[in-house]
Amino acid sequence: MREESRAVYPGSFDPVTRGHLEVIERARELFDVLHIAVASNPDKSCLFTSEERLELLRSETADLGGSGVLEFSAFEGLTASFASELGARWILRGLRSAADTAYELPMALSNRRCAQSGIDTVFLPAGAETSFISSSLVREIAAGGGRLEAFVTPRVEEALRGKFPS
Repeated sequence: MREESRAVYPGSFDPVTRGHLEVIERARELFDVLHIAVASNPDKSCLFTSEERLELLRSETADLGGSGVLEFSAFEGLTASFASELGARWILRGLRSAADTAYELPMALSNRRCAQSGIDTVFLPAGAETSFISSSLVREIAAGGGRLEAFVTPRVEEALRGKFPS
């Protein structure tokens, strides 16, 4: 019997973007279980609470394609340790640019070294339609009252407008 393939997709998801959703949909075809892990860092100020980010992720992924099971939780601490606790063999990361690669590759090597169970990182390059999207860019556009439909879904846009009333 084949061992279940389990991956963790960590991120701040503040907010979840069309780029995140693209990675999730594609990853569901690669893994039996994809655990979406909202990073909670007490030293970092986020626009949305961990609970709000989890709720947006659950609602926005409910109708995505793919066959893998989705799980959700928030976590603090090292991603490699959290992945080990979940019994995951892989950490999933999306790459938009060479700058992302320059940051993510050393992180992947560190995670592999730190993990007790030999966790590897799987990289998915962003599609052309989403390679320019970042959560920080989305927050900046939302704060300025700009158009968001290319970056986030209508539900996420509504949540952002609630944080930045006109």
